[in-house]
Parts: sequence; C-alpha cells; structure tokens
Amino acid sequence: MSKELIEKLKIRMPSKAYEHLVNSKNLTNITNKNRLAHFLAQVAHESGNFAAVYENLRYSANGLRRTFGKYFPTMELAQAYAMQPEKIANRVYANRMGNGNEASGDGFKYRGRGYLQLTGKSNYQLFSQYIGEDCVANPDLVATKYPMDSGLWFFDRNKLWTLCDSVDISSVSAVTRRVNGGTNGLADRQAKFRMFQSILS
Repeated sequence: MSKELIEKLKIRMPSKAYEHLVNSKNLTNITNKNRLAHFLAQVAHESGNFAAVYENLRYSANGLRRTFGKYFPTMELAQAYAMQPEKIANRVYANRMGNGNEASGDGFKYRGRGYLQLTGKSNYQLFSQYIGEDCVANPDLVATKYPMDSGLWFFDRNKLWTLCDSVDISSVSAVTRRVNGGTNGLADRQAKFRMFQSILS
C-alpha cells in the first residue's frame, strides 16, 4: 500500500486513528484500495467512527433481554445485572473464548477492545503472540496501543482480505457477516465503504 494512498485519509480520519494506521505493524495484506476501504468501513462502524476502543456494556434490563437473551432468559435476572458492565461481561463471556467461569472475572478483563473489539482470553493470547507484547497480562494495550493492529490481525487470521478485493457494494455484506456474525449495521457499513472508496479514488 503506497504512502501516498494512505495520506489521502489524513484529513478524513481522527488524528489518533490515522497515526495507528500509519504505524501499524503489518499492512502487507492491504494490497489495494478496495481492501483498505473495506477494512476501514468495518473498523469505523464497530468503533463509532474510531471513538470507542472499549466495548460498551451498560445495558438496561430490556437491552440485555434483546441483545443477550440467551444469557438473560428472564426479566428478573436481567434486572439483577442491568447497568453493571462488569457483571454483564462476566456472565455473557463466561466459559467461552478461553475465558473462565463467571466468578473468574475473565469476561470483563477480556471484553471487547480496539477498533474491531477483540474479545476473549484466547484471542488476547493469540494476538499477544502476533504483536510481541503481553496483552493477556495488560489487556488495555489493545485499546491504547494496538486498536488498529488488533483489527488487522483479525482480518489476517480470519482470511477476510480476498473478500475485500471486490468493488461491489454487496461484498460489504459478506465481510460484515464474517466480522459481526450477522448483518448488524449493514447500511452504515456500506455507506462508510462508499465514503472510503471515494476518498481513496
């Protein structure tokens, strides 16, 4: 990816996000502007235009029932956890993604961080090996030092780049399914893809 192409983003991205992109450890798989547009569309959406580097887990009881109904099958249970991010994360992320049980505190410790919301102890372990720094012992590094690198790592690990070679707007749906597990926020992701395509053209 040419320096001149990336410089086109300088006045259209928050300065800190732009610096994280420019200083990323590995941009070798971003071999064309379509890949960069797809990637930035996804990370911009997931982070609220690069503003959020920590997962927002302040859910009301109704929000918990809508979003995490599997883990909060009754309103009574949801009310007991409502607006308590640490308790919510420890329940929702317990016993999966390498995390321990609810009492271990791993769910909150390894909650979503970075522009693409890296989540789960096993992912933090794998990312630590990739980046060469212990983000298991210090998970906040993903939010403060590596918010962009963690997103790039996710695309690398999940082999998303070939999906990003397409200029067709429908390809955003395919990428979104791999990033999000569904098509949540698809219209915004598509709009951001068009915007970044235009900037990079």
